Amino acid sequence: MTSPTVLRGALPRPAGSAGSQPSTIGADFGTVVEAHRRLYLSVAPAVLHRAVAEHANLGTALLGETSGVPRRILASALAESLLLLARIEFFDLRQPDGADATLVRALQAAGEAHDSLLGAAVLAHSAFVPGWDGRLPVARDRMRGARTYARRAPAVAAEVLAWFDAVEAECLTRCGDHRGALSLLHRADEVLAAGGDALPPEWFTWFSPVRLRAFRGNTELAAGLIPQARGTLEQVLAELPEADGKQRIVVLGDLAALEAATGAPEAACALLEEALDQLAVTWYATGMDRVREARRALVPWEDSDGVRGVDDRLYSWSATLSSLQR
Repeated sequence: MTSPTVLRGALPRPAGSAGSQPSTIGADFGTVVEAHRRLYLSVAPAVLHRAVAEHANLGTALLGETSGVPRRILASALAESLLLLARIEFFDLRQPDGADATLVRALQAAGEAHDSLLGAAVLAHSAFVPGWDGRLPVARDRMRGARTYARRAPAVAAEVLAWFDAVEAECLTRCGDHRGALSLLHRADEVLAAGGDALPPEWFTWFSPVRLRAFRGNTELAAGLIPQARGTLEQVLAELPEADGKQRIVVLGDLAALEAATGAPEAACALLEEALDQLAVTWYATGMDRVREARRALVPWEDSDGVRGVDDRLYSWSATLSSLQR
C-alpha cells in the first residue's frame, strides 16, 4: 500500500479575523486524532499510517481557513497527529528519514499552538533518530532542547520528566555508554518515586513505570549485567498490559538474547517463537529488530532444530517479502 506524502513547506497563514471554518473545527479534528491514538495498538502500521497522513494533510489545509483560538486548538491537534505519524514511521516502519521530516512539521504545528510541552515531546522523539544512528552529540542536543521547551510549560508531570531521561538513556545505550545510561535510568526512577501534582497530558500514552523498567532491562543486557537484566525483563513481561503486544515483542527479543548469552539456545528459541507469534498479530519493526539481534546471537547453534525452526519462520515467503518491502 502506498502511503500519501505528508505536506511539506510552511504551514498555511491564518485566515482573516473570522476564518471560514466553524469555531469547533479544532475539537472536531482532534476527535479523529484521539481515535487514531487508540487504534495505534491494534491496526496494521502501514494501514494506520495512510489514514493518519491523510488526516494530517487535512489539518494542514484547514489551518489556512482558521484564525484565533480555533487555529491554536487545531494546530495542537495537528501537532499530535504528526507526532503519531512520526512514531509509526520510526518505530513501526523503520523509516527514520521520513520520521525526522515529519517531526519538523510536528514542531511547527506545536509552535503555532504555543504548546511548549507538546513541542518538548516532539524534540525528545527527534533525539531517537540520531541516537539510534550513533550520532550521540546530535541526540543530546535535541534532548537539551526538549528539556528547555518543557521548562516553559506551566507544569510538567513526573512521568514526562522520567521519560526524557529514559529517551536519553536509550540513546546512550545504543552508543555504548552503559554507565551513563544506567545513571539516567536511576534518576528517572527517583523522579517517578517523588511524583508531583501535575498530570501527564492525554496524548502522553507511550510511557509508564513498566516501560521504564523495559528501558533498564535492555541497558542492563547491553552492559552484560545478566542477572539484573533477567530479573528486570521477567518482571516487565509479567506486568505488561495484555494490549501492549508491541512492547511484549521487544521484551521477548531481549530475553531471547539474554538466554543466548548464557548458552541456553532452546530457551532462546522458545522466546523467539513467542515473539514471532505476536509479530504475526501486531507488526512492529522495532520488535523485529530485537528478534533478529537475538537470532544473530544464536550462530553457534544454528544447526540445531530449534534455531532452524526459528529461521523457517523468519525466512518464510511472506516474512521475507514483508522485510524487503519495508
